[in-house]
Amino acid sequence: MKSWLMNPVLNKEFKLRFRSLKSFLGVLFYVLAIGIIVIGMIFVQQLSSMGGVNPEQSRELFMMLSVLQFALIIFITPGLTAGVISSERERQTLNILLTTSQSSSSIIIGKLVSSVAFLLLLIIASLPLYSIVFLYGGISPRELLTVFALNVFTVFVVGSLGVMFSTFIRKTIAAMVTTYGVMLFLVGGTGFLALIATSFTQMSQTGTPTTNILVYLLAMFNTPITLVNLFQPSIGEEIARMSGVSFPLWIAHLISYTFIFITAIVLSVRKLRPKMKAKK
Repeated sequence: MKSWLMNPVLNKEFKLRFRSLKSFLGVLFYVLAIGIIVIGMIFVQQLSSMGGVNPEQSRELFMMLSVLQFALIIFITPGLTAGVISSERERQTLNILLTTSQSSSSIIIGKLVSSVAFLLLLIIASLPLYSIVFLYGGISPRELLTVFALNVFTVFVVGSLGVMFSTFIRKTIAAMVTTYGVMLFLVGGTGFLALIATSFTQMSQTGTPTTNILVYLLAMFNTPITLVNLFQPSIGEEIARMSGVSFPLWIAHLISYTFIFITAIVLSVRKLRPKMKAKK
């Protein structure tokens, strides 16, 4: 484990990404943008409530920030990870990297961690802004930590998919488009299909309740539904009623996405040196 997390590949990537002025400016402008949104929404809410504080409005603002940050993860992560291996191949430096003493697993893990580290820094930098909303009530510390943990987990899962496609596809643009397409399906496609399955389930209810397990399976792979379910447990209860599955939706989501993460990492490690025995 130590060789995976502290290796020359990871050290080099950290130095290249965090020694540039662009990285610090990116964090600065991100925090400023989120801060302007938070302060602006709080100001509007206080005007509408005549200077008072409404915990329910504070909760809605927290939900909006969570969805905004999730959209940021989906939009930026593929761009940071889908070229980590293919760009090395395009620069003709991949063969040199493979001749080093680093194992395939340490190279893949190092590339993944270094790629998502900047996005993790953005998430951590936004925590004080979440705390401003937290002070107005309507939000529990558990919800704050749960949303933070879900964002970090999603970053690594999406990042692992980007690394996998970057390993399998030779061109960076093609790998990036493929990653965005897969994430579009997981985020939008599964949600749309879940709505269709829900409508068919409701239409088929003629006096006697019917269930459709497809609703649960599609919702299980949809992170936005899982995120909203953290704030509105009634959504998970409705999905359980229509699907007939009482297993907690967020646990099923973690299990399914953990399987995706492990599969993507294993396939990336095997594909990196397809004709060589992977080093232990």
